[in-house]
Amino acid sequence: MNLSLAGCGFLGLYHLGVVSCLKEHAPQFVNSLRSVSGASAGALSGLVLLVDCPLGLITNEMMKVVKSIRSSSLGPYNPKFNITKTLSALLASFAPDNVHEIVSGRLFISLTRLSDMQNVMISEFHSKNDLIEALCTSSFVPIWSGMTPIIYRGEHYIDGGFSDNQPQPFGQNTILVSPFYGESDICPNDNSMSFHQFCCNNTNIQVSLSNIYRLSRALFPPEPRVLRSMCQQGYLDALRFLQNKMAGYCKYQH
Repeated sequence: MNLSLAGCGFLGLYHLGVVSCLKEHAPQFVNSLRSVSGASAGALSGLVLLVDCPLGLITNEMMKVVKSIRSSSLGPYNPKFNITKTLSALLASFAPDNVHEIVSGRLFISLTRLSDMQNVMISEFHSKNDLIEALCTSSFVPIWSGMTPIIYRGEHYIDGGFSDNQPQPFGQNTILVSPFYGESDICPNDNSMSFHQFCCNNTNIQVSLSNIYRLSRALFPPEPRVLRSMCQQGYLDALRFLQNKMAGYCKYQH
């Protein structure tokens, strides 16, 4: 079985809720996963799923970043704010020194090669720093993250979501996770009457008012209380999935 987490910017707090639920209630399922893949926030959340790390601390640090961005009239475009450096420092602080050995062959990170806008999947990492660079590169949105694309392994790359926002390196038998209401296995249920949907670089998104709001907040974070609610929603959606589809793995008791 494989797991794929959609890229989604600051809505990645939803993924952290999913990750928290899976680690708490289905650790055997997590250990049995052949691969965990993602772009941007999805790849970052995939790392957190595969590595023993302080979820509460990571969530709190992300909330601090959100508050810092929202306190500025320019938001993420404030020249004093560097999301890449902030992300790199956070990853370096909580990831163990051998993290690259733990996730090599299991974590698949989606990148977009700038020269031809083709997707490149990275799954083998030479060092902790190499892994951190790959994750930061997968999250690099031009202008929003900076003016100069990151050079990774000798080539310029940008956010993996521009070419494959929800990578599935092994095709079938992949559980899809997304903070957008749609056809993913783990996602919000908006109870929308709309039958219209669209596909954004491999991520299926149903047309609904809630999804329009979510899309508008992916790069411009909402209030912390809204993000906390999204995190809780991710937890509950994952728990519902475990109970309905993975009961054999689920340790949760009513």
